[in-house]
Amino acid sequence: MKNVVLIGMPGCGKSTCGVLAAKALCLDFKDTDLLIQQNEGMPLQSVINQKGNKYFALAEENAVRNTCFENAVVATGGSVVYSDKAMAYLKENGVVIYLRISLKTMLQRISNMSTRGILLRNGESIEEMFSERQSLYEKYADFVIDCDEKEIEDTVLNIVRVASEI
Repeated sequence: MKNVVLIGMPGCGKSTCGVLAAKALCLDFKDTDLLIQQNEGMPLQSVINQKGNKYFALAEENAVRNTCFENAVVATGGSVVYSDKAMAYLKENGVVIYLRISLKTMLQRISNMSTRGILLRNGESIEEMFSERQSLYEKYADFVIDCDEKEIEDTVLNIVRVASEI
């Protein structure tokens, strides 16, 4: 089976649903945010605060490109779509599923926006980030799963269904 790569906004369920989908599909689970934290020895927000956005983006790209994903569900960081190289690597090695949520849902689900490790470009608002990333997610997605007003179990079942069809 190909790798199953989950992309989407912060709070869409990539990590939560990814680990459950991996269990259901009998695949490994990888979370690129955790890989960055392990590589850097600090939380994501600390990487952004101490080393800057450009460094964080490169760390994210390296976490993707320097990790061998085999028979895995891969939960990516929300900003991975800013890297053409990282996305090309992920698409070469798996099927990319966009877990789509609305801005309203994202804001409802994310209570710790300032400490979560969300990459915002200088002066960029959450709304601007959402709009820009949404078009990138759609560009790279092989499949789209709508996750607004869905239970975790429904999203996991949809991921498993898509993965089983490839």
